[in-house]
Amino acid sequence: MSNCLKFDLNKQKEEGCRKRKETQGSTGVHRGEEAADSICVRSGLVWCAIIHPVHFKGRCSSGSEKQSFHTKMEHLSLPPLSRVAICGGTHGNEMTGVYMIREMQRQKVEKAGSVSITTVLSNPPSVDACSRYIDKDLNRCFTNDLLSAPVTDSSPYELRRAQELNAQLGPKGSAEAVDVLVDLHNTTANMGLCLIFYSLDWITLHIYKYIKSKMPSVPVRVIQLDIPLAEAYSLESVAKHGFAIEVGPQPNGVVRADIFNMVKEALDLTLEWIQKFNSGSIFEGGEVEAYSRTTNVDYPRDPTTGEITAAIHPELQDNDFKLLRPGDPIFQSFYGETLKHQGEELHPFFVNECAYYEKNIAFHLARKITLTVPSVSVKKE
Repeated sequence: MSNCLKFDLNKQKEEGCRKRKETQGSTGVHRGEEAADSICVRSGLVWCAIIHPVHFKGRCSSGSEKQSFHTKMEHLSLPPLSRVAICGGTHGNEMTGVYMIREMQRQKVEKAGSVSITTVLSNPPSVDACSRYIDKDLNRCFTNDLLSAPVTDSSPYELRRAQELNAQLGPKGSAEAVDVLVDLHNTTANMGLCLIFYSLDWITLHIYKYIKSKMPSVPVRVIQLDIPLAEAYSLESVAKHGFAIEVGPQPNGVVRADIFNMVKEALDLTLEWIQKFNSGSIFEGGEVEAYSRTTNVDYPRDPTTGEITAAIHPELQDNDFKLLRPGDPIFQSFYGETLKHQGEELHPFFVNECAYYEKNIAFHLARKITLTVPSVSVKKE
């Protein structure tokens, strides 16, 4: 197999990441070493190899092309989840997480049943300034290289803060790391409620299934970033099981009651699921629809000045996750020209995100895939 997007399901994600040597092309298709225990996305299809001990059924939809392969799923017994961290203010102008953490600390929320809870205001100076960051985007500072880099008093504040958080909540990839970390974020894009996670993690996917089943009136989705753990750059990657809750649309520097309530309910359901899991409940497996990020799209730019020359087209604006087909309008230039999507059918998200202008990203693109997860329960001593 070649030219494929690979997920290692048979080993711990740390081992899988060390073995994969991938580079990402402009199409978002990864090229890597061949492995029997992997799923490969090629030309919009998922090819599923027989794997053990965890079996998998996969399907990827790209327009009308769909194919699935079925294998037997086995039950998984996993260690209890006793330590949970809830973080907000990683970006200091995303106010839902800021006020959620402040309220939990005001109420001295430190335990839920058998679960100990640590609440963290991740970037206090940026919260005070109501800015995304002070020197550097904190949520890009958690790669292994940056966490092990020498720091001094003159180093960017966020680089020093990332190492402090890693020491407090990790260390990343270690047995001492917190069991679950939830990092709270807002987006200016019309994305509803999204869970974002790295690799394939059965705990996160079961929590997502639980939240989605309990919040039927809210668009709840899950986004998977296929990045090796060593290169995973955001705060949630320091935990054994981590995910970001990304909710929008909400302007920077603003807190909306409906968005706050949505996040509060998702957090309560996360803790409820963890307590049920620890008490011995069996959570049945099943299909999970997910979005796997493939690539980014920048704004059209003036080749001389680098300034953008177009805005998101009205037909794309606020239509995150709607299937984008070849010929669909994506940009409208400032002199009236419509620019259209070229290439395969994919799903846009983070459309016109305010914070991504500086990153030269107009929107991300993803494939919609269907995963089948095993049933899980806590491992009995």
